[in-house]
Amino acid sequence: MARINENFLKLPAGYLFPEIARRVQTYLAQHPQAPIIRLGIGDVTEPLPPAIISALQTAVAEQAHRATFRGYGPEQGYEFLRQAIATNDYQRHGIEIQADEIFVSDGSKCDCGNILDIFGSGNKIAIPDPVYPVYVDTNVMAGNSSGLDQNGRFAGITYLEMTAENQFQPSLPIAPVDVIYLCFPNNPTGAVASRETLAKWVEYARANRSVIFFDAAYEAYIQDDQIPHSIYEIPGADEVAIEMRSFSKTAGFTGLRCAFTVIPKKLMGYTQAGDAVALHSLWHRRHTTKFNGVSYPIQQAAAAVYSPEGQVQVRERIAFYMGNAKLLREGLLAAGFRVFGGQHAPYVWLQTPQQLKSWDFFNLLLEKCQVVGTPGSGFGAAGEGYFRLSAFNSRENTQAALQRIQAAF
Repeated sequence: MARINENFLKLPAGYLFPEIARRVQTYLAQHPQAPIIRLGIGDVTEPLPPAIISALQTAVAEQAHRATFRGYGPEQGYEFLRQAIATNDYQRHGIEIQADEIFVSDGSKCDCGNILDIFGSGNKIAIPDPVYPVYVDTNVMAGNSSGLDQNGRFAGITYLEMTAENQFQPSLPIAPVDVIYLCFPNNPTGAVASRETLAKWVEYARANRSVIFFDAAYEAYIQDDQIPHSIYEIPGADEVAIEMRSFSKTAGFTGLRCAFTVIPKKLMGYTQAGDAVALHSLWHRRHTTKFNGVSYPIQQAAAAVYSPEGQVQVRERIAFYMGNAKLLREGLLAAGFRVFGGQHAPYVWLQTPQQLKSWDFFNLLLEKCQVVGTPGSGFGAAGEGYFRLSAFNSRENTQAALQRIQAAF
């Protein structure tokens, strides 16, 4: 008898974004001509920058000739890309991350789930609420929690509640925890963390021998030079933190799939006997065993992000999306909504009117405005009563969606 992983049975029936797609398809089946504008899933809409397209085309052309053909590459990523990342994202900013501490992958979503492979059972996990739902779901799959309670939270997970009252900044856990998830700029609230805030988390992790998973997928959207882009800007963070970044939102790679995870060699985990073990070596073993690497053309495209023309073009794309975010933020404020985010992240986080439940507001927005967003409760219990709108769309669609919402409310 083949036994299943029964932890999967603890999860709700569907992941958040497929459920949104299902509801939209149901609506379209009844209203096939409805002019739907999608501001829900955080998928980019603008074409890839020319420098990236050129690099991709050149790399594909190389595959047509024996002299330049590439087969299997290094699982950790080609040296040209890892060195470009180390130089441009870290060393240029005074952060001593080396190329061999960087692992290229096919997405941060994959990495933040797969990283649990190198951590044992029995760890106490702390996760902000609301936040990217993959963090909770993958811990449930890994057996780090038990069943749902009446508030929609999993027993065994320490939830770090983020509300308007605490400026969407999670408080340090009261009881010691072993693994801490942090996401800044935050998805979905758009909140950012100051240097002082991150220093407190690093100090906590050092005191408790905890490991921080720092999701910096949206760091390129930060508009204030005083806000850290990397947790490694904090002294001592390379002893307690794993950082994950993605080319998806930064450079439009949601369809190409490329990201990277940084695991410093100083970072340690511990055996049950208390012996220190380098997490870098464990992840290297896992990565090279279960992953064959990102394709050569995609890695060349990613390297083009760091070229002079690539940097200019990527910044232009980010400025475009942040222009959409500004339109949404200011337009919704003018319409009387209570609005957060949209200043250092491509998401606007709004409080639902008249204390509507977030899925009820989803249905109302779809029916009255033909606009799709993301219910806040999908990001955690503390997201109930809130709603996320994405700035990833054309300027025309963003303006049209805003006009529809303003007219309806």
